Amino acid sequence: MVKKQGKPVYVLGVGMTKFIKPRGKVDYHELGFEAGIKAMLDAHINYDDVDQGVACYCYGDSTCGQRVFYQFGMTQIPIYNVNNNCSTGSTGIFMGRNFIAHGASDVVLVVGFEKMFPGSLQTFFQDRSNPTETTNRLMEETRGVTNAPGAAQLFGNAGREYMEKYGAKMEDFAEIGRINHEHSKRNPYSQFQQEYTLEEIMKSPMIHEPLTKLQCCPTSDGAAAAVLVSEAFLNSRPELRSQAVLIAGQCLATDSPKLFSKSAMDLVGYDMTKYAAKTALEEAKVSPSEIKVCELHDCFSANEMVTIDALGLCEPGKAHEMVRKGDITYGGKMVINPSGGLISKGHPLGASGIAQCAELVWHLRGWANNRLVDGTTAALQHNLGLGGAVVCSVYKRADGEANSKLSDEEIAKITGLGYNPAVVAKGFTKAQVAEVRSKKARSEWALQDTEEKVEARF
Repeated sequence: MVKKQGKPVYVLGVGMTKFIKPRGKVDYHELGFEAGIKAMLDAHINYDDVDQGVACYCYGDSTCGQRVFYQFGMTQIPIYNVNNNCSTGSTGIFMGRNFIAHGASDVVLVVGFEKMFPGSLQTFFQDRSNPTETTNRLMEETRGVTNAPGAAQLFGNAGREYMEKYGAKMEDFAEIGRINHEHSKRNPYSQFQQEYTLEEIMKSPMIHEPLTKLQCCPTSDGAAAAVLVSEAFLNSRPELRSQAVLIAGQCLATDSPKLFSKSAMDLVGYDMTKYAAKTALEEAKVSPSEIKVCELHDCFSANEMVTIDALGLCEPGKAHEMVRKGDITYGGKMVINPSGGLISKGHPLGASGIAQCAELVWHLRGWANNRLVDGTTAALQHNLGLGGAVVCSVYKRADGEANSKLSDEEIAKITGLGYNPAVVAKGFTKAQVAEVRSKKARSEWALQDTEEKVEARF
């Protein structure tokens, strides 16, 4: 049984880096520094206000989080290092919310970062059992194994099952890829910003049917961060309430025995997604029909198809009909993955869930004005990790109202940055860094030359 949440928790600040191809040119502590500074600037706080820190990453040695956070200050707060596969970033947000909701903190900084290797995901430890060994063994017994990357087989098989059960076609999955690539044109942080025709999506190299290359997310380097605060903290700074976004409902769930039901859809988290979404929506007192904007875990187009169904955004077995009607993009029933999703925005594992949060925060504030979904009162986030864990979150504005578009000029004044970070991927100045780094316990030795390296990229 998931415990009921306590006091309200708000996202007060968000920030992220551009998501880039993994070429080893930028180190993780630089990425984490950039995202964390941006989030604190956005929240108008100083690191001395932070009670606890959560670092989210999958690929790195122990205490990478301390390496990142010490650059902000060495205030001796607890710092947690989280690895929950692809749902790592949103797991960090879930943890931060729990700390605040149950009175352990007033301000939590969550930073997700990843420095990845090019190509498909690989197993690093060859001398011990892989945590997804039982999952992979069941896939082999039920669907067989090909030479395609393992994740593509798992999710591609889920797509095949959706086709077999409900009549989805290859074109429906390709259309999901086409839409996500088209959406990413408006996102300045997206790894890819190229639009493709449906034919180009379908004729790109086949990875594992129905998935072609342009329906698969890339590996990426990048970082994202969020500042979570309590009601008491927000009340002490009433001028910031207009930008605060309430985490109205949230659930981190793991698998049930249905994982091994021999369903390819359950093998990639359909059942736990369904449970997490129902739980989060019920806590938020929101029905799926009220959701107008959603960021979901489209590591592959097949998973977007399955997840639309599991989240209850359509009638069971009708996700492909939503796709065909244009009901997952602008002008339709809702907009799914306005950021471009993992397929086009990129997927640095530890940062992905927090980047989803940032996108939805910008929509609810009315800042994402080049891709805004007008009249949004509640936004839904879904972030999945095989192995497994899934986090579903429902966000609302602190004032409970629908969003409305603000101009870039208005937003530039609010932020003090001189630009709108939702539509322009810029940086910060030395003076701005000095504003948010600890006043009482900063260390130049911990920072080294990170600030210069980050600012040089701007």
